[in-house]
Amino acid sequence: MAKIAFIGLGNMGGPMAANLCKAQHHVAAFDLSDAAVAAAVEKGAHKAATAAAAVKDAEIVVTMLPAGKHVREVYEKDVLPNVAKGALLIDCSTIDVETARAVAAAAEKKGLLMLDAPVSGGVGGATAGTLTFMVGGSTQAFTRAETILQKMGKTIVHAGGAGNGQAAKICNNMILGVSMIAVSEAFVLAEKLGLDHQKLFDISSKSSGQCWSMTTYCPVPGPVPTSPANRDYQAGFTAAMMLKDLKLSQDAAKTSGTKTELGADAARIYSQYVASGEASRDFSGIIRFIRG
Repeated sequence: MAKIAFIGLGNMGGPMAANLCKAQHHVAAFDLSDAAVAAAVEKGAHKAATAAAAVKDAEIVVTMLPAGKHVREVYEKDVLPNVAKGALLIDCSTIDVETARAVAAAAEKKGLLMLDAPVSGGVGGATAGTLTFMVGGSTQAFTRAETILQKMGKTIVHAGGAGNGQAAKICNNMILGVSMIAVSEAFVLAEKLGLDHQKLFDISSKSSGQCWSMTTYCPVPGPVPTSPANRDYQAGFTAAMMLKDLKLSQDAAKTSGTKTELGADAARIYSQYVASGEASRDFSGIIRFIRG
């Protein structure tokens, strides 16, 4: 049983912390939301009064925070000054590569091992413990973290050095954002041409148009019963979160001098969708925006 500090108990962090409790680890939980902490305590976690208090005796620190600025602040003010010597740090937030590498460098200066380990799989994957972890950091840190990550995820991939987990997440979600728009446009065009949703699915899901956005997360009701389209696009992964990741991809593209025209178009379209009042809707609801 490891002593784990878990900071950030939102839609993703809460279920992840619950799975660590289920695996019989001692989890000291902290979040700015009292309700989120209370929910974690119901799942077996122990309430920490502050982030600093949570990490004080922890062997492992896991953070799941909204953005790079929050990660910097928590690590600079709470984690690095207070964490025990020899603790392993794992940041599961999705943030910019530059921040991930800067925080990892600060941890290294203190003699601490750190990983950036953003996830894919949404709230459903976090709850079921089937997330994919894209991990950046040293082999030593990855080897030590793997058994803990396996309690929260099904696929654990070491992507390379510090920041490479974030790089993998950004690239993956740029593909996802672009492909969801493409699949949605195809279904809208099929509607205009009088082609049944199920017929298009039956053909494309077995043909060259096959992709995850089609076969697992189909944006129209019916063909994939588990997709959010069958629940009025109740979010597994919100449009706002997709927009965040697409913006990160475009920031990285500019910094690295990479041409990503479809990624830029996807960011523009999702920005318009979010601005229309659908920020909290599932990202696959973009099909309704495409319909107009």
